[in-house]
Amino acid sequence: MALVYPRKIDLAQSPTPLQYLERASEKWGCGHRIWVKRDDLTGSTLSGNKVRKLEFITAFAIDNGYDTLLTCGGLQSNHCRATAFASAQLGLGVHLLLRGEVPQDPEGNFLLDHLAGAAVSCYPLKQYVNHLDDLFRQWQEHYAAQGRKAFVIPTGGSDGIGAWGYIAACEELAVDFTGHGIRNAHIVTATGSGGTQTGLTLGAALHKLPATVWGVNVCDDETYFLDKVASDAADWRRRYPDVPDVAIQPRVIDGYVGAGYAVADPYVFELISELGRLEGLVLDPVYTGKAFAGMIAEIGKGRFESSRDIVFVHTGGIFGVFPQRSGFDIASGYA
Repeated sequence: MALVYPRKIDLAQSPTPLQYLERASEKWGCGHRIWVKRDDLTGSTLSGNKVRKLEFITAFAIDNGYDTLLTCGGLQSNHCRATAFASAQLGLGVHLLLRGEVPQDPEGNFLLDHLAGAAVSCYPLKQYVNHLDDLFRQWQEHYAAQGRKAFVIPTGGSDGIGAWGYIAACEELAVDFTGHGIRNAHIVTATGSGGTQTGLTLGAALHKLPATVWGVNVCDDETYFLDKVASDAADWRRRYPDVPDVAIQPRVIDGYVGAGYAVADPYVFELISELGRLEGLVLDPVYTGKAFAGMIAEIGKGRFESSRDIVFVHTGGIFGVFPQRSGFDIASGYA
């Protein structure tokens, strides 16, 4: 059965490059070749993995008569920032429900949300966690009373619609593999809301990509993400009943969350700095830094011995570096 994609709106700068990390491979590869899929280059303000999902989500919203996007995340949510700028580009309203207190000094993604013209509401952690569905309903009713129609996008754009973003990205990876002579690979990505991992896992199966997909969880645990990927994949099949029937096996690399979501150990900050010097590649301490750290630790443990090539999907997040600048030791960089 042929795969028929739903309509999407071109927002991402794609295809993104697949870059070989020569010096990182020498230092950490243990004989493997480490590659990076540069999805941090999908745009400027729309950078990162979220824009691939939003290409399909915004098309769905517009096609179904919605004029406002309503979504949620942490104060420094990459997804919320990308949604804000996508909405501005498309002339849609946008309202962000953020977890946490209003910061005294707006910076990073929070600052960019406002520059994009988003309406922003911040809620204490307990209220956000316990009453998020109620908050979504409240704001939908608020906009309905104004004659507007608000579409709710879940955390990270991770559902059956957003999954299409990385199903499509696997077509790019197939071309990348052919161009670089990669016959078998492990694909590693940070997983925080599960949508990118779901799309890659489905896409690898649908496009018969010679690869095994791993998510390095940056919050929660292995069981949570095994269930989340299965749930998002089931949602994808429910929404699109004519898609091919493919079996998937989600895989999670647990043990690298550290002290919690958005809290990185000193080693992660050191690794980000070292990779920046080695390859001119910038990771962030919330997602990609933890995932890259987990990947190289698992390389050392021999997890990936079945393949020479390891492809790290860089999901972006550079704006999240600045609010955590205190974690970096830059004094040694001065002459």
